[in-house]
Amino acid sequence: MFENLEAQPGDGILELMGLFRDDPRPGKIDLGVGVYKNAEGVTPIMRAIKTAEKRLWEVEDTKSYVAPTGAPEFLEAMAGLVLGDAIDRDRLSYAATSGGTGAVRSGMDMIGRANPDATVWVSDPTWPVHWAILRQVGQKHRPYRYFDPATRAVDFDAMMADLDGVARGDVVLLHGCCHNPTGANLTLPEWQIVADHLSERGALAFVDIAYQGFGDGLEQDAAGLRLIAASLPEVIIAASCSKNFGIYRERAGCIIAISEPGQSRDLTQGMLSVLNRNSISFPPDHGARLVSMILNDPALRADWQDELEGIRIGMLDLRQSLADALRARAGSDRFGFLADHRGMFSRLGATPEQVQHLRDAFGIYMVADSRMNIAGLNKATIPVLADAIIATGI
Repeated sequence: MFENLEAQPGDGILELMGLFRDDPRPGKIDLGVGVYKNAEGVTPIMRAIKTAEKRLWEVEDTKSYVAPTGAPEFLEAMAGLVLGDAIDRDRLSYAATSGGTGAVRSGMDMIGRANPDATVWVSDPTWPVHWAILRQVGQKHRPYRYFDPATRAVDFDAMMADLDGVARGDVVLLHGCCHNPTGANLTLPEWQIVADHLSERGALAFVDIAYQGFGDGLEQDAAGLRLIAASLPEVIIAASCSKNFGIYRERAGCIIAISEPGQSRDLTQGMLSVLNRNSISFPPDHGARLVSMILNDPALRADWQDELEGIRIGMLDLRQSLADALRARAGSDRFGFLADHRGMFSRLGATPEQVQHLRDAFGIYMVADSRMNIAGLNKATIPVLADAIIATGI
């Protein structure tokens, strides 16, 4: 029977990780994998996580299942983190998921159950797994233009021109902040225009927020999402704890569904429970438990926010330093967009051949579309990268 399986295309990022691992050159630089690293090249465990883990070890007395939709204290804490006071809690349904990816999958499954004829509109470019999940669930989907490769900024006019094709009942997938792979974000006035447009069209927004706190700050990074949530009757949110809590392997995330005012949320909550039951039965709890402990303890929360802010400022410093180094070498500000982008990623604007040359000649690894992880840099590697970019003719 297995001989009937179709060969699947390889995952470009996983393949890149293997190539980097096998490269014997001592000065190689990994800008491919989408994981935060400090100046020593380590993905650290945050202080508040270590403290919470120790406390949990001391008091936890069972490893039995949690509820099918996860621990209520985690879900309520995440709703507060993501939405603040933008939405009445009686409009919310939610479920813990296996990371942010699991939340995206549950959201797409729910769309298919609610409206199999809906078209899901996705930014071009986007995180490739968005496309993979849509293909897997069989939901209709279309791209909308988002990124201008010439300016390396959001092409908002083109985006809105494409979204003129959105029909009633369609879904528009938006990145909450720190757009992956480009690093180019909508402004708050642009978020309002998008919200008004979707409201007029009777469309639903699906916001994937995976990097809250990595861009302009915890509150600022959620501002666009909160505006959307306050403007539309129905919204789906996929939230991840992997990056801002540094618990990638714990797979902590959640899906939040906002229902129309006055509408019973029981149907939506019941669907989220069934989707969990039929896919993972019960969600993982360890990472979610740590997150809820931190968010509900003022001292732990303050320490977490302080360390997260240090991470955010560090990435902004790296961006500015790289932009400055390239300005000095290029004699122009054509790489100034690097300082304007937010989050871990920027799309450099190199061709696949130039990306290949960076790898072959300089041991610098990035994804073929020239998405690079700014957090993979440090003060010592910034001049090396800047020299290589100019030498490659980018």
